[in-house]
Amino acid sequence: MLAVGCIIGLPSVAQAQDLYFSQPYATRLHTNPAFAGLLDDYSVSLNYRNQFPTLAGTFQTSQLAADYRMRNQRSAVGFLLNYDRTGSVGYTRFEVGGLYAYHTRLTEYISLSAGLQASYGNQRVSYGNLVFGDQLSDEGLTGNPTAETLDVAPVNYLTIGVGGLLYTERFWIGAAAHHLNQPDLGFETQTKLPMRLNLNTGYKHYFVRTSTPIRTREISLTGTASYTRQGGSQRAEVGLYGTVSPITLGAVYRGMPLPGAPQPQQIIAAIAGISTGVFRFGYSYDVSLSDFSADLGGAHELSVSVRNFDRIEDAWRRLRHRNFKAIPTPAF
Repeated sequence: MLAVGCIIGLPSVAQAQDLYFSQPYATRLHTNPAFAGLLDDYSVSLNYRNQFPTLAGTFQTSQLAADYRMRNQRSAVGFLLNYDRTGSVGYTRFEVGGLYAYHTRLTEYISLSAGLQASYGNQRVSYGNLVFGDQLSDEGLTGNPTAETLDVAPVNYLTIGVGGLLYTERFWIGAAAHHLNQPDLGFETQTKLPMRLNLNTGYKHYFVRTSTPIRTREISLTGTASYTRQGGSQRAEVGLYGTVSPITLGAVYRGMPLPGAPQPQQIIAAIAGISTGVFRFGYSYDVSLSDFSADLGGAHELSVSVRNFDRIEDAWRRLRHRNFKAIPTPAF
């Protein structure tokens, strides 16, 4: 989220930050463009996050994502739209972009995916919800316009990102760099969107895994770890997901102490998901372990996706040795 201090112009140098999701694998295209086409032949997902719901100006984020794996299995394309807003401050940020990923098999068991993302962004501040001192009197609001200079004009920008994933049937490790060009967001103070670096990894242990032309059954346990750095902010987290088809339950601990970094906010995100037919549904709630964050009300997050995997086409690919194994990340 963009810092409130950046919006009202308090610091001499300000930096914006990207939105954050507690379900990184339900919003995988936002995490790393190399995820495009790695789970399904195609998918469309909608995600919504409401952070600090007890505040009058709650932080709300909506995301629409889609990806399509081409018949050659080596290429995939994607689409990503983010809309981020704060109610009382009147700040909104809109981004829409395209993704491309290329998949290849390094060995019989190890595969690699590399991705590229380019997005157009628009950022603006609406002053309609703000009240300034010269609009107040002893009786309350005067109804007169403010004499303050309101010169934060809407800004358009282009941002570029890249990512890569190395994975097997049970393990993956990935790295992504967003905002490589660090676009200027155009506030009165020179404000740039700093580069966002992300590292994530995980391992899945299968207790049961069976697949038929009609149904896939899985009982598994997946451990994950992630590190994100953007500007002067760092975040480290670990997670554990358990799947008994069609239900997935998980918990992510965010706020692991890092050497040389200030003590972060301690948060546990409780996650639940279900997969039924072509639909997937997910819900998570951030439970704060600190008094300050707890007073703000945590965060609710919802995800809904429609996905398709053509089993007949997959059987044909197997006969021709053209199929790629799906990455073992949690999915719901």
